[in-house]
Formats: sequence, structure tokens, C-alpha cells
Amino acid sequence: MEHIVIRQADISDLGLLQEIGRQTFSETFSAENSEENMAKYLEESFASNKLSTELNNKDSYFYFAVLDHRVIGYLKLNTGQSQTEVQDHNALEIERIYVLQDFHGKKVGQLLYDKATEIAGQLNASYIWLGVWEQNMRALKFYAKNGFVEFDKHIFRLGDETQTDLMMKKVL
Repeated sequence: MEHIVIRQADISDLGLLQEIGRQTFSETFSAENSEENMAKYLEESFASNKLSTELNNKDSYFYFAVLDHRVIGYLKLNTGQSQTEVQDHNALEIERIYVLQDFHGKKVGQLLYDKATEIAGQLNASYIWLGVWEQNMRALKFYAKNGFVEFDKHIFRLGDETQTDLMMKKVL
């Protein structure tokens, strides 16, 4: 595959982030969830004001995977109080790694994950953690392959549905 560049996103990338976020989440989960729940989640989670706040948060980081000037995937990391659950100052949360369906199996997710581990090293994090839907077998296999183990569960709301995420971590 051609050379994929991983670059940090900033507030000027708001539109690109909305587009890649909505498309990848929809491609990943629309087959297993109702149209109404998907629409509600996509509207709320990728609203301009919400993403602007996240992009401007000093404890959150977004990175794009770019191929030939096209964003094909993205990564969201959280530290400190921006972490969704654990909020351990020695931890780094991977909140999202999503890749366009056309690029699954082409190591784009691995490149984004490698960027997360690079950032974890720069921050001297003692571990990386994340939550992944218990029915997302592709992601569970990916994280297990990269050394993550389950340590807890939490609830994820998708529209009016409650789902269970497995919380996984990797000690560095």
C-alpha cells in the first residue's frame, strides 16, 4: 500500500473529523443497530460544538491517517480528566480508532495504534486502556493481538439502547 501519513488534527479539521467520524462509525455499527439509534448517536457525538470542545481540549488528541490527501481513518486519545472512565493520570485512553471499511485489513488501524503507543511513551503512561463493544469481534481480536486484556465492563449508550463495552488495558 502507498505511504500513509499519520498527522495530528486541530480545530481547522472540524469538518473532516465530522465526516470521517460519522462515516466510519456508521460503517462499523449500522448493521447491528437501529436506524433511529444510529442517527441520534451520530447527530449528538459528531455535532460541531461537541467536536470543537474536544479538539480544543488540551487533554485530548486526534490523529488522522491520510492517504493521497484523503483521510481514511482516525484516532482519539484522552489523558487526565478527559478520560471517559478511569481518569488515572498515569494512563492513556484510546477512545476511538476507526478506519474506512475499504481500508480494513490494510494495517491502517495498526498504524493508528502505533501512534497511540508512541504518545503513551512520550507521556510516560504506565498503561493504555479502552472500551470496546462486546459484539465487535474484529476490534476485540485486534486489541488482544496487541496485548490488551479485559479488566472490567461499562455501559455505552447508543440512542435509547444500552450496550456493554469490555474495558481492556495493556500495561506498558
